Amino acid sequence: MSPYLQEQFDLNGMHKTGDVILGGLFAINFFSDDLDVTFTSKPQLPPCYGFDVVGFRLSQTMAFAIDEINRNSNLLPNVTLGYSLYDNCVQVGIGIGAALTLVSGQEEQLTLEENCVGTPPVLGIVGDTTSSNSIAISAVLGLYRMPLVSYFATCSCLTDRQKFPSFFRTIPSDAFQVNAMIQILKHFGWTWAGLLISDDDYGVHAARSFHSDLGPAGGCLAYTEILPQGYDPAELRRIVDVMRKSTARVVIVFAHQSRTINFMNEVVRQNVTGLQWIASEVWSSIDVFQTPHFMPYLGGTLGISIRRGEIPGLRDFLLQIRPELHHNNTDGNSMVNQFWEHTFQCRFAPPPAGWVEAGGELCTGQEVIENVENELVDVSNLRPEYNVYKAVYALAYALDDMLQCEPGRGPFSNNTCAHLQRLEPWQLVYYLEKVNFTTTFGDQVSFDENGDALPIYDIINWVWLPDGRTKVQRVGEVKRSAFKGEELTLDEDIIFWNFESKQPPRSVCSESCPPGTRMARKKGEPECCFDCVPCSEGMISSTTDSMECTSCPEDFWSSPQLDHCVPKKTEFLSYHEPLDTVGMPSTICKSAPYWTQGSGLYLS
Repeated sequence: MSPYLQEQFDLNGMHKTGDVILGGLFAINFFSDDLDVTFTSKPQLPPCYGFDVVGFRLSQTMAFAIDEINRNSNLLPNVTLGYSLYDNCVQVGIGIGAALTLVSGQEEQLTLEENCVGTPPVLGIVGDTTSSNSIAISAVLGLYRMPLVSYFATCSCLTDRQKFPSFFRTIPSDAFQVNAMIQILKHFGWTWAGLLISDDDYGVHAARSFHSDLGPAGGCLAYTEILPQGYDPAELRRIVDVMRKSTARVVIVFAHQSRTINFMNEVVRQNVTGLQWIASEVWSSIDVFQTPHFMPYLGGTLGISIRRGEIPGLRDFLLQIRPELHHNNTDGNSMVNQFWEHTFQCRFAPPPAGWVEAGGELCTGQEVIENVENELVDVSNLRPEYNVYKAVYALAYALDDMLQCEPGRGPFSNNTCAHLQRLEPWQLVYYLEKVNFTTTFGDQVSFDENGDALPIYDIINWVWLPDGRTKVQRVGEVKRSAFKGEELTLDEDIIFWNFESKQPPRSVCSESCPPGTRMARKKGEPECCFDCVPCSEGMISSTTDSMECTSCPEDFWSSPQLDHCVPKKTEFLSYHEPLDTVGMPSTICKSAPYWTQGSGLYLS
């Protein structure tokens, strides 16, 4: 039986043959034009642009990991891994097209055995970059139990095993990241904060977590605003105006880099200073903001960051990258060639019309990477790359465990084992769920029942140095332990605060109510906003932020400060006091709780 491929997508990618192929999805370009859908003709995938060196480095980290595994005689011996890597352009449509290409293959005609069994074109996919892409792709791949191991998709919604039965990730869920941010707020006493999100699965689910979890932790959101997807000056001005008018000094930004850049430019344009920024992991480590243009406003930022790792040998591997000299540049099908053109500002033949006439250089392929300054070979701060590395190794260890199965002692029906020539994706999922290994950097990798890895994040701080240079320093970590729960560790002595006081700011809606007062909620405002109302006479509050005043015992009275009870004093009434002239009969006086002695009337 020979089914025919119904569709092929024109995608930017790179490939290497092998006995087993692993797929990869990466954001090599940041932007693409909107898809022109007329419903009268077949839509074409839009061109991608805005080359991202960091995204390309992620793809090359996967290529390096596979090359390293192939050289390791102890892991997958006698099996050579290959790869097919594609650019998703940070677009759901392009990402799904790339995923379908991976699971269907690019052969126009596929030969299967009569019972429709055979090894799939790929056995697992590393990706996708964003939560929205991963949700869409995993919903489709989950139908066939094709494993998808993401290095960057953090939406807590992806833990739903009913909807996403074959999804795994080497990055913690946003539920953990939100809790990490809440712990930072609590640590510094910041009970009043603003929240900026992107209008996608990444931002919306994080906002839900903040709204449900921040209140029980004693905090409130002053506002929640959605950053526009494109450049919308009026909306950006409105959001910045909301920030300026708010008393919240802490602002949390849970949005993608593309949304954040336009917003931060507006912050600079309006000269908004005096804010403490908290960055989510997706933009906390990017270099574009760590410049003299932004640092007067963003210096001191605290960020949640993917755990940094070390990958020995990666830099040497990156320096050996070479373009495909015989590649036909017109089909835009090589990531390496696109990197080469971006780095050396040249074009491979045949160049675009007018390129040479305008003085543009032609690429020779002999250019030397080390001779130009670029981010590719900077391996000093490997964070998402480390997650890619762990994702590839997780698939490799799962496949290795599967191939070591002893016939008759397997985990499947009738104690059978899976076979590489007749492998079904759900069988690899079974082994992925049980994978457990330690990286050369010393981190344990395993997945829980939801496909989540052991959660750990670094806490980083943006430092603005006196000479104008910037650096990103690690100031702590937050992790979850089986025995101690979530733990936050911070080295406060080294944190850079971008304020004249060089101290953390204060961000509260209302100052604490002192003893002798009670908190009275302001109608229509969050719980963190309240007035401090003095206790009535005879009532006290002995602690700060008391919700109510308590009455003193019968023989006690409230102190002048209304913060503790004091015994009532015995009063001596003279015959000359007004109370003594009421003319009470002596018989009444004898039976009443008064008695006379000397010249006075006493209360009993």
